[in-house]
Amino acid sequence: MLRPGPIAKTFAALCLSAITCSTFAVSLEDLRRQDLTPPKFASYFRNFQFDFRNEVQRPELFLARKSGDCDDYSTLAAAVLREKGYTPRLISIRMPGVTHVVCYIEETRSYLDYNFRGHTVAVNSGNVLQAIAESVARSYRLQWSSASEFTFDSGVKRLVQTVVEPNKEKTLAGLFR
Repeated sequence: MLRPGPIAKTFAALCLSAITCSTFAVSLEDLRRQDLTPPKFASYFRNFQFDFRNEVQRPELFLARKSGDCDDYSTLAAAVLREKGYTPRLISIRMPGVTHVVCYIEETRSYLDYNFRGHTVAVNSGNVLQAIAESVARSYRLQWSSASEFTFDSGVKRLVQTVVEPNKEKTLAGLFR
């Protein structure tokens, strides 16, 4: 009878551990109990899948499914990190064919981006809307047309401010002369 050697046993244990860890879903309560920094928050989402939805998912559903999109991630990041004492800002950037949402953190002068969940935990950026929009648009290799800061509370988005890309302002101004 063949018995597995120590290397095979170790390999099997590592595989089982990886499978167990990759199927574990973090809960909202788990996130709230943690001593979170923005990078540590982002690390929980490395294995989440992209799944576009028209509406923002409830945090519990997003976490249980381990899938969602940029506004699910950003609104959850803003809510949880605000509870931890950070000053998050939700920013929506419009580009040709796509609108993308990120969570800017004032204290770190960086934003959390669901598109980079598997690679980078935060992207450094200036804190004005134009700088954030330019950084996000560069990652898409597109030009941005407008950027809006908004709040999200109890399922309701509220606009704070919007800026238009400077070249677009000139085009729009010409329409109203």
